[in-house]
Amino acid sequence: MTKKTSKILLLTTGGTIASRPGEGGLAPSIGAKEILDAFEGSCPEAAISYEELLNLDSANVQPEHWQIIARRVFERLSEYDGIVVTHGTDTMAYTAAALSFMLRNLRKSVVLTGSQMPIDEPGTDAISNLHTAVSVVLCGIAGVTLAFDRLVINGVRAVKSSTVDFGAFESVNAPPMGILRADGMSVLSRSTVRVEDGANVILDSALCPDVFLLKLVPGTKPEIFQTLLDMGYRGIVIEAFGLGGVHCEGRDLIAGIKKISDAGIPVVVCSQCLHGPSDLSVYEVGTRLLDAGVIQGADMTTESAVVKLMWALGKTKDRSEIAKIFAANYAGESGGLPPLKH
Repeated sequence: MTKKTSKILLLTTGGTIASRPGEGGLAPSIGAKEILDAFEGSCPEAAISYEELLNLDSANVQPEHWQIIARRVFERLSEYDGIVVTHGTDTMAYTAAALSFMLRNLRKSVVLTGSQMPIDEPGTDAISNLHTAVSVVLCGIAGVTLAFDRLVINGVRAVKSSTVDFGAFESVNAPPMGILRADGMSVLSRSTVRVEDGANVILDSALCPDVFLLKLVPGTKPEIFQTLLDMGYRGIVIEAFGLGGVHCEGRDLIAGIKKISDAGIPVVVCSQCLHGPSDLSVYEVGTRLLDAGVIQGADMTTESAVVKLMWALGKTKDRSEIAKIFAANYAGESGGLPPLKH
C-alpha cells in the first residue's frame, strides 16, 4: 500500500538557520527556497511548499510579528496537513507561546524549529531539526509545538536553556510531546489542546504589548513600580524568589505592588526557578502578596506568563477578568497538559 503524502507549508521568518556571515556578523540572508533545497529529499513522505514571510534575527521579532505569523498560519492552514515555521532560537519560545494562545482549536500541526548553526554550514543541526518538525506533521501531533534536537515540546512549555548546545530547549514542568528516535517518532501526547467537536479554528490575535518582566534581586527598590506605571506599562510579570518570595522589610516591595494593583494594573508572580511551581500560600511573604492582589503564575514558564498577560490585556483591562483568564488552561500552559483527545 502506498503511503499518503502529507502536504506541508514551510514558512520562514529568518533566524540562525537562514543566516550567513556579513560585515557585522551573522545575519539572515538565506531564502526559503534555499532552505527547502537543502532539506529536500530528507522526508519523501512530505510534499513541501515554501513561503518567505519575514527575514529577521529573532532578537528583532516582537509582538506585532507574532500577529503576522499567526494570521498567515491561519490563512494557509486549510490548504495543508501542517505548517512548519522556521525561526531564530533566541525568542522562539515567546513566539511559540504566542501562537499557542492566538490559534485556537487547532487539529493540525503548527511546528516551530530552527537551528544553532546556519543551514549551509558543515555539521549544522538544521536538517535534523527540520526532519523532526516535519515528522511532527507526519505523525499528526496537533497544536503548536517546538521541535528541536529530536525533542517535541508543547509551545507553552518550551524554554531556551543553552546558547550553544544543540539541545537548546527544555520542556519545563511538563513532559515532551514526542521524541524522535532511530525507529521513528515516539508520540507521548497527540495534542496540546482539547478541542470540542465541531469547533472551528479561530484566530484570536489581539495583544497589548505593554507588559514588563521584572526579575527581582536582593535590594530591588519599590519605586520601580511607580516608574513602570509612569512609563505606561499595563501589566507586570515578576520573577520572584523561590516559591514566590519578595522582600518586604527595609525595602517594602509589597507596598509598591499593592499600589499599582489597586490602580488596576495586573501583576503576575512566577518563580525565578526554572523547574517547579510558584506557591504563594506557603510563606508569609507570599500570602501578603496574595492580599496585595497579585495573580499566581503557578508552574507557567516566564515566556508563557508574559505572552499570556499580553494576550489577556488584548481582551480586557479588567484585572478580575484577567485573573479568570490566568486561572484557565488554554494550551497546557498551567498545571501540565490538559486532557487530550486521541
